[in-house]
Amino acid sequence: MINQTTIDRLNDLKRQYLLLSQGNESFLREISLAEIPEMVYNSNAIENSTLTLEDTEKILTGTELPRKVNIREVFEAKNLAQITEMLLSKSRHKQSVKLILNLHKMLLTNIDDSIAGRFRSGKEWVRIGNHLGANPSFVNQLMHELIEQYDVTKNLYFLDKIAHFHAEFETIHPFVDGNGRMGRILINLQLMNAGLPPIIIQNKSKHTEYYPLFSTYPTTMRYDGFTKLFALLLQESLHKRITQLTAKKIIPLSLWASRNDVKANVAANKAKRQTIPAFRLREKWMIDSDFKM
Repeated sequence: MINQTTIDRLNDLKRQYLLLSQGNESFLREISLAEIPEMVYNSNAIENSTLTLEDTEKILTGTELPRKVNIREVFEAKNLAQITEMLLSKSRHKQSVKLILNLHKMLLTNIDDSIAGRFRSGKEWVRIGNHLGANPSFVNQLMHELIEQYDVTKNLYFLDKIAHFHAEFETIHPFVDGNGRMGRILINLQLMNAGLPPIIIQNKSKHTEYYPLFSTYPTTMRYDGFTKLFALLLQESLHKRITQLTAKKIIPLSLWASRNDVKANVAANKAKRQTIPAFRLREKWMIDSDFKM
């Protein structure tokens, strides 16, 4: 459900990435490990965590924080980082109900062990805004069917499959808590199982690019908005890795724009549309200093 131009661009980037990956597997893993604080910060901030990126980095490195923070948020950061690092430890993890439940148990350990590692059941209804999660009586069945459907579907573009799974997962909302973070973990699990790098859904744009997609899906069953968002973020992730493997020097996009007589807002718009090979580092757009349009 994305246009052929975007598919062709992604295919070209995937070819470059896979070619450059040969012999550079350990460095590519280091890039993903270095991204963990940003990945953890953004995913938790989407769920309204008060931790900043700097707070998250300090927690994950064992550095003392300059202020008191909620102990729950500390464990949210540590647990999510642990899961991400585990998933990066090997290239593929077979997606299954058992794996999802194990990941959820890791996610909520020391936060709420009574609901960690199990689906909702009984009278455990959940509401997110004006959306009610699936009837608890059917959650287990729905999750088994969703995973089976993902496995057997062969006629969809891979990003459409991931987008549909994410939309359905969050509509079901199978857990009492941790659904958003788990959904984003599974996006990256599916990408890495396809031999591709993880993506980071940005907290800053959640109200304009991410949340609105959930409000329309239950009544339209259209998930193409998720496909488009994931396609942009995957291009960015691929651009980052290709650039870091090939560029002599990487500079802020604003500096590149001034050097190349490109208006800053034009450069930023091109970066957001991924029509130039820019990527975000600590929420700032970066690019190969030698890139020419």
